[in-house]
Amino acid sequence: QVRLVESGGGLVQAGGSLRLSCAASGRSFNNYAMGWFRQAPGKEREFVAQISRSGADTKYTDSVKGRFTISRDHNKNMVLLQMNSLKPEDTAVYFCAGYPGASIAVTTIPTYWGQGTQVTVSS
Repeated sequence: QVRLVESGGGLVQAGGSLRLSCAASGRSFNNYAMGWFRQAPGKEREFVAQISRSGADTKYTDSVKGRFTISRDHNKNMVLLQMNSLKPEDTAVYFCAGYPGASIAVTTIPTYWGQGTQVTVSS
């Protein structure tokens, strides 16, 4: 029903920036809230950011507030994560996620997931 494909990961030095993209298939993209999660080696998957169906409301985990920005482009069926002032602790596999349900919270488990893209921040 839904396919999510991430791109834009790579290697960057501390203090640098990366922009991750998530392309969504299908015609139901505008009905989904979208999010980004990440998983570092030896750690559980962590919530990073979330954006509402309209794009008007966003939420972030405390560790990325002021540095990361989530956005979406309804015409392109795409969600973006702009990451600035990157730190070595941001190193992880980043996953795009979709929430088809209504009234979601940051604790809501997404239904759809991308394959992940590696972000590595060197010190």
